[in-house]
Amino acid sequence: MTQAAGSEQDERVLGRRWTVRLDAAARGSAAVRISCSRPACAEQRLPSAAAGRAAAVAHLKAHLRAAPAPRLEAYCACRADGCRTHLPDTGRHARAEPWRCGGPVVLAVVTDREGRWWQALECCSRCAATTSGAKTVTTSQAPGPQPSEPPTPTAPGAGAPQFSDRQVTAGAGVPGPRSAPVRRRPRQVKIAQRVIPHDLRPVTLRDELIELGDLFRAYQQRDQPDLALLADLHTRKASAFAAWAEATGDTRLRLDAQRAEQAATAARLQHQQHTGQATSSAAPDTNAPVVARLLTGAAQWDHARSVLAHVAGTAPLPGPEARLLLVMLTLRTAHTGTGNLVGQDLTGLGLSQPEDMVAQLAGCGWLRLPGTPGDLLASRPENPTPITVPSLVPDEDVPGPFAFGKKLRPKLSGWAQKVVSDKKLRKAKATAGTRLLALVLATHSSADGQLGPGGQGIDLDLLASWCAVDPGEVPHLAEQLSAADWLTEPALTATRLTGRLTERVLPLTCPLPRPAPAVRSGPVR
Repeated sequence: MTQAAGSEQDERVLGRRWTVRLDAAARGSAAVRISCSRPACAEQRLPSAAAGRAAAVAHLKAHLRAAPAPRLEAYCACRADGCRTHLPDTGRHARAEPWRCGGPVVLAVVTDREGRWWQALECCSRCAATTSGAKTVTTSQAPGPQPSEPPTPTAPGAGAPQFSDRQVTAGAGVPGPRSAPVRRRPRQVKIAQRVIPHDLRPVTLRDELIELGDLFRAYQQRDQPDLALLADLHTRKASAFAAWAEATGDTRLRLDAQRAEQAATAARLQHQQHTGQATSSAAPDTNAPVVARLLTGAAQWDHARSVLAHVAGTAPLPGPEARLLLVMLTLRTAHTGTGNLVGQDLTGLGLSQPEDMVAQLAGCGWLRLPGTPGDLLASRPENPTPITVPSLVPDEDVPGPFAFGKKLRPKLSGWAQKVVSDKKLRKAKATAGTRLLALVLATHSSADGQLGPGGQGIDLDLLASWCAVDPGEVPHLAEQLSAADWLTEPALTATRLTGRLTERVLPLTCPLPRPAPAVRSGPVR
């Protein structure tokens, strides 16, 4: 009899089971991917979760239509998943029968409550009935033993039911105890590295935090920044975090809300400065054009002026050519005192004797080179020359002269390079003094391009000091800028230069702050 039972069990096979899953295709993206556990099924990618669910359900239905009817000789496919009918009966009145499955073989479908996976499996009707959310699709023609017809415990092979939670071997008795069902943890949803509790109330607050997290992750995937959109997101985040802090009493969330409000203000100000809206609103009578500037904030403009002032106060060599070279080398090495340079960086400045100028800077100790000035001029982009400016190297006791970081340094250097290498300046073969004057005027004009604070002009002695020329040379340099379409309406007096920068070069300007009303006691003559 035992051999007959083993023979019958050997003829049975494990029930079929396959799963269709819906997962995110990439972090921060709305696209989803569909995967099927059947080896022949290729992965699919859909643009949204709604389209993905529809495609996943259609894929599962296609499998169900093509699948054969449930097999009478199959074991329950759910036997390894902690099915309720397969858990051991450990109560006081434990049942003695080796199997507790029953009913005909069915093909059932179980789905996740959140609509992330769908599973089809062969099992007995009792297992399908005790599985939460299971729906029977097809039933076998020949039913198995009913629950009211338990098998005889003393004869495992005689009249054995069609289903079992494990295969019975010769001499085996009641199946061993099964492990407890695995509880799936709720999916963690985050915003700003904070986990949003799944039981957070009110539900509208939790939904707002989840949506904000998705929007911030989507913003990080954008090719181009949108400061107005970023400011709105930070404003919503500040409001949501403040409500979150009130609901939980967490002080850290209240601090996060304050930081988000500050970030919203900063992003909105950057947007206004980038588009020119801040100046037009501050001075509604000056029809200031909307300008997308290369340097976008007041702090960046102040740093650009600080570099020019530092070079003017510490230049070791006289003359406009030396001053222009010092400005460009300072910007290239401003953060750590070191940087890379190629010959084209120097030859593009229009210097008469660049090699001799580099040799003088190296001879006085202001510049350090690994080789000769000739080697520097011959270096190419694929093999740049490392240079060092000792006075700019920060020390533990004495920090560097500039307060900006390593991310802003290349922006400032690129801005100055665009100014001195302007196409019309190069075409006119502008001198070093003319290019220096272009830099100075770009940092000493109002938002609409008028020279000096409030358009009152710039002192000639100040211009001569910054450009390393005599005050009598400033009018000639201004004429060259006017011919190169940099300066319009120039007017010179014995002490000041007035005029306006052309609209063409406004993106390269760093507007001065507006003068305080208290100091404007009368017109400047």
